[in-house]
Amino acid sequence: MGNNWSDIIQHYLFPPTCILCGNDGLGTLDLCAPCLQRLARNTLCCYRCAAQLEPPATPPMLCGQCLATPPAFDETYAPYLYQSEIRHLILALKFGAHYKNARLLGLLLAEHLQQTAQRPELILPVPLHKARYRERGFNQALEIAKTVAKQLQIPLVLDTCIRQRDTPHQTALTADDVMTTGSTAHELAALLKQAGVSRVDVWACARA
Repeated sequence: MGNNWSDIIQHYLFPPTCILCGNDGLGTLDLCAPCLQRLARNTLCCYRCAAQLEPPATPPMLCGQCLATPPAFDETYAPYLYQSEIRHLILALKFGAHYKNARLLGLLLAEHLQQTAQRPELILPVPLHKARYRERGFNQALEIAKTVAKQLQIPLVLDTCIRQRDTPHQTALTADDVMTTGSTAHELAALLKQAGVSRVDVWACARA
């Protein structure tokens, strides 16, 4: 009840405002209805890696890459394409520390997962290398995962994995916020399965 009252008070004092255009937000989202409609949805995609497929593919489908070299993870949920508005929200979070964007992205992802995904035992945000963490000051995947974990009421585990190798600094190469090649997710899933985990799904806000 305490959390509900705090949410009500926050909503009253700071009503949701669209991050993209400044108009009134939709419900509890800092995003208005027209801007929400403009987000590029990743509707026709490979169920294993979420890579976009061309019509007339009919889901559930696997892409050629996953057929030839199956990744270690089992399924990927990435509701949006890394384009226009979603790209702006993610880049502003990563390189501008706009934490409000993390909450919005987490709410959008959680809403999609509630309708489509199996509930796991825990959520494991992909860690940043310590050098990248010092540079940025936070892990954007963790910030998004906090909202997802709260919305779905799933435990969030933070001390299981340490990133040993610092990947190249590219605006399109990320983890839980954007999935690009899937190599990071594959390596992490392989390690988890070697440790006895039976199923690993990838949750990402967008697919490049």
